[in-house]
Amino acid sequence: MKKYSKEEIKEVYNTPLLDLVFRAAATHRMFHDPSEVQVSSLLSIKTGGCPEDCGYCPQAARYQTDVNVHKMLSVNDVMSAANNAKSGGATRMCLGAAWREVRDNSDFDSVLEMVKSINNMGMEVCCTLGMLTEDQAQKLADAGLYAYNHNLDSSEDFYKKIITTRKYDDRLNTIENVRKAKVTVCSGGIIGMGESVEDRIEMLYTLSNLNPQPESVPINALVPVEGTPLEKQELVSIWEMLRMIATTRIVMPGSVVRLSAGRTQMSLEGQALCFLAGANSIFAGDKLLTTPNPAFNEDMEMFKLFGLKSREAFKYAKESAQLESVSA
Repeated sequence: MKKYSKEEIKEVYNTPLLDLVFRAAATHRMFHDPSEVQVSSLLSIKTGGCPEDCGYCPQAARYQTDVNVHKMLSVNDVMSAANNAKSGGATRMCLGAAWREVRDNSDFDSVLEMVKSINNMGMEVCCTLGMLTEDQAQKLADAGLYAYNHNLDSSEDFYKKIITTRKYDDRLNTIENVRKAKVTVCSGGIIGMGESVEDRIEMLYTLSNLNPQPESVPINALVPVEGTPLEKQELVSIWEMLRMIATTRIVMPGSVVRLSAGRTQMSLEGQALCFLAGANSIFAGDKLLTTPNPAFNEDMEMFKLFGLKSREAFKYAKESAQLESVSA
């Protein structure tokens, strides 16, 4: 896979928009079936009360938001949600917990049981649980975990302005631990937090130079939540989102690019452009942890309109050999 320099990524990002989308669409078709979109469902298995100070997050205990603290969901509750998600068309189940880091306790044992049970249903399982040790990553892998989400959020420089309770290197170390356990990596970021274009380019540079590149790259538009430090941020325009999706597709051609938070603010036309530019994954269901998201039936209607279909589970491994031959 070609490794782009920061200057090259900046040049791609600043390409006239229609030319950029055209190039991204062509790249997308070289590496992926453009009619396929991975449909994931995200469930908060432990909500609120997080000790971190991420400026965008309503789950931080220190902010006064509408998010109430809820204890860990039972395995039965999670399995019920997974069954509903699968019947709605999802092929990946993502489990999120508002933890700073995973602790070796009964809650983690429950997560391992959830992972095993959902994996046995024939769904990919992704977790986002905060920082992981190498041993914890291996336990998740042994339970059948398919992917681990740990976003870089932004550039290393801008990161310090939105989070002070952990370092950028902590994020990179967790990703490294996930890689050692041979679990696929889901890592992306958020735009619209007040960062510069250079920050966005720096983030894409860091992600694209991971070896290997993340199998999944979520691109989120900030959803400002009252009570958080970023509550007054203006929504990013569809054109900024489109430019970010297209650039991500070009510099990480083999990755699944996820059109994530912020979809409720997008028109159908805006989403269609993002799919054209290389987005090939979405979250479906009415919530993204604690923020609104389109419902399953709305998304299936959109798929019908656009001629899209849900990507089957565990397809990435089957494509790896093809990706290598295309990029050789």
